[in-house]
Amino acid sequence: MNIDKKDGPKLNKMEKKFLRKQSKARHVLLKHEGIQAVPYPTKSLVVANGGLGNGVSRKQLLLALEKCGHVEALLMPPNKPYACVIYKTIEESKKAYANLNGKEIIDDLGQKIILYLNFVEKAQWKHLELQALPPGLLVVEEIISSEDEKMLLESVNWTGDTDNQNFQKSLKHRRVKHFGYEFDYESNTVDKDKPLPGGLPDICNSILEKWLKEGYIKHKPDQLTVNQYEPGHGIPAHIDTHSAFEDEIISLSLGSEIVMDFKHPDGVTIQVMLPRRSLLVMTGESRYLWTHGITPRKFDTVQASEQFKGGIIKSDAGDLTLSKRGIRTSFTFRKVRHVPCSCRYSSVCDTKRKATPPCLPESSKEAWQLEQDHVHRVYDLIARHFSSTRHSPWPRIVEFLKALPSGSIVADIGCGNGKYLGINKELYMIGCDRSQNLVDICRERQFQALVCDALSVPFRSGCFDACISIAVIHHFSTAERRVAALQELARLLRPGGQALIYVWAMEQEYKNQKSSYLRGSKTSNEDKEDINGDKSTEGFLVNQITDGGSEDPPSSLPSTVNIKEEGCQPRKVELPVHTNRTCFHSQDVLVPWHLKGNPDKDRAIEPFDLTRSPDPSPVFHRYYHVFCDGELEASCQALGDISILKSYYDQGNWCVVLQKV
Repeated sequence: MNIDKKDGPKLNKMEKKFLRKQSKARHVLLKHEGIQAVPYPTKSLVVANGGLGNGVSRKQLLLALEKCGHVEALLMPPNKPYACVIYKTIEESKKAYANLNGKEIIDDLGQKIILYLNFVEKAQWKHLELQALPPGLLVVEEIISSEDEKMLLESVNWTGDTDNQNFQKSLKHRRVKHFGYEFDYESNTVDKDKPLPGGLPDICNSILEKWLKEGYIKHKPDQLTVNQYEPGHGIPAHIDTHSAFEDEIISLSLGSEIVMDFKHPDGVTIQVMLPRRSLLVMTGESRYLWTHGITPRKFDTVQASEQFKGGIIKSDAGDLTLSKRGIRTSFTFRKVRHVPCSCRYSSVCDTKRKATPPCLPESSKEAWQLEQDHVHRVYDLIARHFSSTRHSPWPRIVEFLKALPSGSIVADIGCGNGKYLGINKELYMIGCDRSQNLVDICRERQFQALVCDALSVPFRSGCFDACISIAVIHHFSTAERRVAALQELARLLRPGGQALIYVWAMEQEYKNQKSSYLRGSKTSNEDKEDINGDKSTEGFLVNQITDGGSEDPPSSLPSTVNIKEEGCQPRKVELPVHTNRTCFHSQDVLVPWHLKGNPDKDRAIEPFDLTRSPDPSPVFHRYYHVFCDGELEASCQALGDISILKSYYDQGNWCVVLQKV
């Protein structure tokens, strides 16, 4: 290293680059994880880039760390891109700091990863108690022999029957074959009057008879779906349709192990390892109430203990590693239901949901209270997290704004975090939103914005050349209030002025084109970001009973809200909670948002301490009225003083461009 008489050691380009990256890693860990590095040597080091979340296994990291000394503990939190190592002595940790900082290792996918180490004061991990399996769930290991596994896999002819789509389908992320009855993925049900010829394969019948005799199952299935998953593929969280199948659903895992996620409507998630040749039996609550799914990834986080084979994955950072996925084939057996479902889980039962239409607000006061509880309060509570998902503007909205004449005065009504306010620097734009916290974010970004209600915007009539309203009108809970919001937009426009309006569409599969929301695209867009602010998949009826006025925001919204008129008994308003990544079955729904972390609250920075068990993400429910084809145009035509220049469908939204007459 060169020495400069004035400035001390002179760093070369590579050394400067390394120090910048090490400093960046330190700041990222502080900002996002609350991990405070210290400037002096300790026995504990945080290893950025060396975590389960970015493909580094425990064995792989230990190989590098143990070359520098005796490792007393290696803590690898689940799904995090960092780890913490505790050495026996400070001298050993100093050696690791000197030798491994900037070291390149190869992960299990063959990709290069560079480690960045910093000292921390201490690192601890609290061993969590083992959770129980969801009620009614059973995992039976080694249910069949390896010889039976081979015969079952060979019995599925993936190259034959390709002309008969009743037998075999190629879905986006897996190959599927049906026996007994075809499962229709559009309606999530089966045609009970059209059994497939041939029934179940003979080899399956003999195995099912054996399981019946041994008591693992109570009924013989008559429908089989065979799925083949490549590494990296999965299946969205879902509940098998109540009206389609009886209580007992069983799934045999062949070829490779897998981790399946089970999630309760209250947000509790349990990860269950399904070993190769194991049988999963779902009955009762686990079948009817909990969703189950497989996260698309090439590695699963599993227990490192050699004795662990199957069951619940504990969040124990001291005993977690990665398991590489192989090609897995599942045989899922079900019995087709021929009578209505009589389960006690009416909140998620499609039979009962169809029989009980939503009960909507009957007065302006009820509508206001519903919006207050399930729009206004929610957006204030989730503002920071919500804003973190709003970064990519939609092309057709950008096109509209950039086509406006230079110097145009434009209002963004319901501007959120203001992502459209700075699109065209030649415009004078002002935003407004009902959420104080979202408006604060706009101001932090140096945008002009104010707090107001979209039904009463504090600007004089006819003062804007253009207005935009993106994903706002659908939050009003009656047709009259939606028309009033449109009328307010028209009032603001000068004669000849234009307004662009976007609302969610009920038709998520318009002209056989699935929206990116249903496709699960990684492309950033309003549908995906807004509807899928988390990956929650609940679907249940909520009895809304608004409490009539507590202004203290709860950690998560209650499932009941009191709607009470003067001198009257509280009235129940029932709304279905939408299941994400599925088509809409009701126009008036509550859409779940799982708040990740606590971005609205500054955390006290403490030494790196993993004893704090992460709380389940609070769940908030936002009210939406999803529009049917033609409904937005009809609402606009009720205004009288506008003409519709254009209407179109854009990735799960109905859109119109209005002009003031």
